[in-house]
Amino acid sequence: METLRPELSAGGLTNGWPYSTEIAQRDTLIRQSHERSLQFGLSSRDRPDFSAVPQATLHEALEVNRFLYQHAAPVMETLYEQIANTHSMVLLTAKNGMILHSLGDSDFLAKASEVALRPGVEWSERSMGTNAIGTALTEEQPVVVHGRDHYLYANQSLTCSCTPIFDPHGKVVGALDVTGDERGYHSHTLALVRMSAQMVENQMFANLFADAVRIQFHSRPEFLGTLVEGIAVFSPDGRFLSANRSAQFQLGLSFNCLQAHTFSTLFGQSMSQFMDRLRSAVGKPLLLRLNSGVSVWCQTPYKSSKGWYGLGQHDAGADEPEGGAAGLRSRAAPAAVAAAPAPLKASAKQGLSSLHFLDTGDAQVAAVVRKLQMVLDRDIPIMILGETGTGKDILAQAIHNDSRRAAKPFVSVNCASIPETLIESELFGYEEGAFTGARRKGSTGRILQANGGTLFLDEIGDMPTQLQARLLRVLQERRVNPLGSSKEYEVDVTIVCATHRNLKNLIAAGSFREDLYYRLNGIVVRLPALRDRTDFDTVVGKVLSSLCDGPVPAISDAVLALFRRYHWPGNFRQLHNVLRTAVALAGRHGPIGQDHLPDDFLDEMAAVAASPQPAALAPAPAAHEGLSAPLPGRSMGSADREPFSQQADPSATPAAGAPQGQPSVAPPQLQSLAANQRMQDVALQAMADALRRCGGNVSAAAKLLGVSRNTLYRKKDLLPPDCWV
Repeated sequence: METLRPELSAGGLTNGWPYSTEIAQRDTLIRQSHERSLQFGLSSRDRPDFSAVPQATLHEALEVNRFLYQHAAPVMETLYEQIANTHSMVLLTAKNGMILHSLGDSDFLAKASEVALRPGVEWSERSMGTNAIGTALTEEQPVVVHGRDHYLYANQSLTCSCTPIFDPHGKVVGALDVTGDERGYHSHTLALVRMSAQMVENQMFANLFADAVRIQFHSRPEFLGTLVEGIAVFSPDGRFLSANRSAQFQLGLSFNCLQAHTFSTLFGQSMSQFMDRLRSAVGKPLLLRLNSGVSVWCQTPYKSSKGWYGLGQHDAGADEPEGGAAGLRSRAAPAAVAAAPAPLKASAKQGLSSLHFLDTGDAQVAAVVRKLQMVLDRDIPIMILGETGTGKDILAQAIHNDSRRAAKPFVSVNCASIPETLIESELFGYEEGAFTGARRKGSTGRILQANGGTLFLDEIGDMPTQLQARLLRVLQERRVNPLGSSKEYEVDVTIVCATHRNLKNLIAAGSFREDLYYRLNGIVVRLPALRDRTDFDTVVGKVLSSLCDGPVPAISDAVLALFRRYHWPGNFRQLHNVLRTAVALAGRHGPIGQDHLPDDFLDEMAAVAASPQPAALAPAPAAHEGLSAPLPGRSMGSADREPFSQQADPSATPAAGAPQGQPSVAPPQLQSLAANQRMQDVALQAMADALRRCGGNVSAAAKLLGVSRNTLYRKKDLLPPDCWV
């Protein structure tokens, strides 16, 4: 029977290692972990559990932990830069110990794979015995597990420093770990890991409570704006919402105890008194006295009372006080060119104000959203590619709204719609008398209007070549020189650009600067055309909802069938116009029928139906419930959008009256009942096959087919029971 190892029962630290000032406490922690490992039925000679969850399950875990992953991934990169070339790797885990993401030295990756240190593997104590990840999550405190401290002999060549990550509500949400070769242990590693975890927690804190009153405090003013400052957040009326670990330590109260307090019981004054003092302090830290009698210096990002009472907007003309949370000072433009407050966005009214709302089930769009969430607030230029009308402007607005610049201006410039003679003055602005016809007081250019916020350059491929050099200079030097002015103004903007054109071809043709191209494409994402999206029905519903202030009319099955077969050359813009007309004609009575559709749309559909096309190239009828997936061995494209489309079938019999060897002509109603039934049968067969191949795993089958899980669940009663096993 497995017993506790002698070196852990002797009361001394393994190998006499002094990696904590609380040696006895750490000794006890490791011993208790070994006892738990014994209780789990593990043997120290067991091999590590190499079984990783299926890729689809890992993707699910990443989706569940998206908030954590979004904030931790950039911090992991920074942490890895500090430990690079030390035979180590950085790991992020979920709260159950499953590894979500890893970064490591190439020479250590092979060793890591030998002990199952890879995404998808669970490193809880129940699975791996005593190890830094599992033990830190169990004890909910930072821990170093070095060499023979590991319960499994197979892991004793490792040294691991891990700390749990707490969400803004005080719950453990995951862990951050650095694992390396035991011979390369460094005493400062745990400190780096703890600082990095604190950074993740503070960033999650700031994002989740962006509209709350956030109090940053410390007993020493020089520590304000650093990782060690305490952060507590309150509602506008002073009700306690949350506090980070540093705040709990300084206040001397646990998270649960703090929930019984208010701002006044903690800081000895009412919220209104604090607000009055804050306004008169002009951005300087305030001295407050805690209920324990300790004095602390305090600051908070400046917001108007209007913003705190529900709008969540900074005053457009007000900067955060110097020495703010990020320790940065806003480079404001001169008063003459100060940016005006950003108006309420139409997209916000339509529920499209966040990247999260744009992810409606299409795998390609979901990948775009994940990439963009990873690079938010990292000063990386974003280039959006896609056909005209695919929603590039809505995506740009969502990027801005999700960023820390959301309260600052979002300025959009369509480089294709402004006359070439005016685009320079529109972008860069001009002084009074700069040219004939100029305004008396000059004009603030769009770039300066976007100062502190986001500049969206739509159709960047249509920008005149003579202006591209000026734009490149602005991006490099962050300065703008208006026409007719001898002054230069500093400008701080995030650049998002979009185009439907092939910029590489334009570079080859000499109509687009290569240096500007590489300056703009920090990350490139492509929006799929509407005809290529697998969430078409959901998109139709969202667009329809945005057009209706009251009840949303239903759409008849016949109209949906037409929509699914149409190729939508105008993408969302065209769909929006068609539905807007249909809503107006249908009124409140609904549902929307074919007689409510625009005549030109019906004429085009009739022309498509009447044109003799080869069956393999004919517009594809939609699969049942919008089911869509690429054909085997091929990537998805517009021709492959509907895998169960009316492809050429050697066994099919030509329609009556059709010459042999010639394609049959689609009937006026576009699709017969028999064809509909045949399409449904094929779709159901594909679903059943996918579920069988994936062993009944709905998430994996849905990913294989390119549909949402709900699509499969809706067809559960129509599918054979054996495919769900």
